[in-house]
Amino acid sequence: MPKLKQGTIIPTPDEDVVITKAALSDPNAQPFSDIEWEQVKPLLKQAKSIEQTKKSVTIYLSHEVIDYFRTGKDWQTNIDKALQEYIVLHK
Repeated sequence: MPKLKQGTIIPTPDEDVVITKAALSDPNAQPFSDIEWEQVKPLLKQAKSIEQTKKSVTIYLSHEVIDYFRTGKDWQTNIDKALQEYIVLHK
C-alpha cells in the first residue's frame, strides 16, 4: 500500500457505509451499470487508436518559432501541419 500523506483521515467501516449511502442517494452521482460501461468501451478503444498516430518527442525550437506558433491550444498541431507541408514541398 502506498504511503499516505500526513493527516489523511481514513473512514471507519461504519462511516464508509454512511458516506456510500449518501453518495448513492444523489441522482446525479449514480455509478455506471455494466451496460453503460460496455457502451463506453468502444470510445476508449477509438481514443487509443487516435493517440497511436503520433509519437511524443522532445525538440528544442527557437523563441521566434515558438512565439509564432503558440497562439492557442492547438499550437503543437499547427507545427506538425507546417512540418508535413514542408515534407510535401521538399520530397
